[in-house]
Amino acid sequence: MSDPERRPRDWRVWFGMALTLGWLTAGFVYIDRSIGWDQFFHQSLGDVGQFIEGAFAPLAFLWLVLGLSLQQSELAENNRAIQRQYVLMQRTAEHAEVQTRAIAANELHARQDTFIDLAEMVGRQLDTIAGFLYMSSQGSVGDGVVSDEEMDTLWTRLSTGEQTLFCRRMISLRFAVDGDRAARELFWGTEIRSRHSENFLLSFERLLRAAEGCDPEGMIVDALRGGAHGRVYRIIRELRDLPAV
Repeated sequence: MSDPERRPRDWRVWFGMALTLGWLTAGFVYIDRSIGWDQFFHQSLGDVGQFIEGAFAPLAFLWLVLGLSLQQSELAENNRAIQRQYVLMQRTAEHAEVQTRAIAANELHARQDTFIDLAEMVGRQLDTIAGFLYMSSQGSVGDGVVSDEEMDTLWTRLSTGEQTLFCRRMISLRFAVDGDRAARELFWGTEIRSRHSENFLLSFERLLRAAEGCDPEGMIVDALRGGAHGRVYRIIRELRDLPAV
């Protein structure tokens, strides 16, 4: 490891080394001046052992205290490092949560955009089915109230962008006839009308299920139910449950 990468020694290590060197120096001076080296080496092993034990006991206690102090410092540094890692992990988790919400919002917007295109296609299909119902009851194949020329004009208006034209006319017819039984005939009076009504119910219910998948607040579903297609859907369902004449 190069010098820049080495950790500087703690001041307590230098302090302990200085005290140790001073203590040893004082011990050598004491032996040299008070006892003499010749007399010291002629002491019995027990006396020498007691002297060394007494001389090094303070050093052992000193380094024990310094070791505990250094260990506490290391633990405190480790705790700070762990705290920094925890804060970093929290920030990373928050950033990941923000990204997850952004991805979910983008996915929701994409599903809503797809649903809008789908709703336009299904809306045209529902308008066509309502046109068949209107033609079956009011056209030449039905009561003959509306001539073929007028019926062609209505289909032209629908194809040029006048949406829900036949749905609005079917809603008006439902409330113009006298009683629910007569209104039921408009939608369920013949096999052909019944088939068209079933197709209308099926298509609109599929559209509602698709709307629920991309509409967490229910606004799109409410708009569909409150529109002309939704009103015709409710009329068809209500009249379906009435007994046939």
